[in-house]
Amino acid sequence: MTGTVDHINGVTFHSRKGTVKNAFRYSIDYVLLDADAPISCPRLFARNGRGLAALNDIDHGGLPKNGQGSAWVRKVLAAHDVTGVARIEILAQPKMLGHVFNPVSFWLCRREIDDELIAVVAEVSNTFGERHSYLLHHPDLHPILATDRLKSTKHMHVSPFQPVEGGYEFRFDISNDRIGVWIDYSQGEGGLIATLTGTRAPLTNRTVLNMLLRRPFGSRRVLSLIHWQALKLWWKKARFRSCPKAPANEISRG
Repeated sequence: MTGTVDHINGVTFHSRKGTVKNAFRYSIDYVLLDADAPISCPRLFARNGRGLAALNDIDHGGLPKNGQGSAWVRKVLAAHDVTGVARIEILAQPKMLGHVFNPVSFWLCRREIDDELIAVVAEVSNTFGERHSYLLHHPDLHPILATDRLKSTKHMHVSPFQPVEGGYEFRFDISNDRIGVWIDYSQGEGGLIATLTGTRAPLTNRTVLNMLLRRPFGSRRVLSLIHWQALKLWWKKARFRSCPKAPANEISRG
């Protein structure tokens, strides 16, 4: 069966907790597609190839620039006894004009009997070239509802203005016309709230061209915004932390 590609016309919001306040909101583009199925896509988008916009397995699923796509996800699921997954989708920012950087992307794992979401792998990358993923599911693998909150201990350094200690709380609301992801990171009285919300519609050539017109630098723009927010936090005298050694394991279970 041939799959399709959906475009997420998204907005991401970040709000810092604690004594040093900082918040921002900006628009962003994501794509959502079946990670295993052959894809019917517009000419300006490439799946495992070159295009104005693209999504390539080498960029996702495992270590940066050495990704294995959904094959890696299935190895992770098997190693952690997560059974019953028939279909895996990926929600990620596409590569634009040959460049990609995803602070976080998501593998959505659905079961065969009813296509319900039963597990998520949140793939977190930092600007230091490191990646760590978090496997999220209920102990009995019942469906993940929009009201559910899935917890995981934080293991990787993401921002020099936040510690590694603490934990995440994830919430997912994925429907046919919208997506919503909420991440609440807490550590003592500090932490961060990050959200991704947006409308979902089939990706077209016009969509790709609009993405280039509205946000022509793609993930380069995202990196620039990350560094701009870091500069603002430095100016506000937020505590700076050096990057510690990356975790030995590439994935942890919530």
